[in-house]
Amino acid sequence: MFSYILLLTFMLAIHPGSGEWQLVWEDNFDGDSLDPDKWSYETGAEPNWGNHELQYYTEGKTQNVRVEGGHLVIEAHPQNVDKSHFTSGRLDSTETWTYGRFVISARLPKGKHLWPAIWMMPKEDTYGDWPASGEIDIMESRGQKSDTVEATVHYGGPYPNNSFSGSPETKFSDFSTAFHAFAFEWDVNEMRWYVDDKEYFKANVHRDLWSHKGKNPYTKIGQPFDKPFY
Repeated sequence: MFSYILLLTFMLAIHPGSGEWQLVWEDNFDGDSLDPDKWSYETGAEPNWGNHELQYYTEGKTQNVRVEGGHLVIEAHPQNVDKSHFTSGRLDSTETWTYGRFVISARLPKGKHLWPAIWMMPKEDTYGDWPASGEIDIMESRGQKSDTVEATVHYGGPYPNNSFSGSPETKFSDFSTAFHAFAFEWDVNEMRWYVDDKEYFKANVHRDLWSHKGKNPYTKIGQPFDKPFY
């Protein structure tokens, strides 16, 4: 069977004036089902997704998304739905945030063509279509390279007049054998990415983020990363 499992614990902290992180949101998945006040499903398949993915994202199918043993499980299966030959799950947080520290404890899949990812997307397309309004990739990996991760931030203008900043594939230990803490810190000046408290990439976002291609969608430095993301 061609499948993957992604197990998560998710928490968010903000940085008050005292200089200490303050926990404001978390989900430890300690129930027996997904909390609809915290999560919603995205469903469908190509042509609605732009990454040429092979799966159909389902809703309410426990074989694809379930909570068990204090973990969220996201699992892909070979199954024909519509024109897709696989099913999987894709979830959005119902809350949105601007700035903070985000920590996700996860064990990643191992296997060819698997693409586990934890992203942040803008609540509104204030500055235009993707990725003019921004995208933050907290973690992306590949199942055939389960000891590497990448961090990326997208901006600049609507595709194809876009730009991005990102890390190279960064090697750690095998993420499929144990849980690891993937952390992301975001403030008005900078974004920072960590694995198990080790910083491996940072990006300056307090600057002109226009790609200088097409029409400039921004009027101030730091845009589009001054708006709420989920």
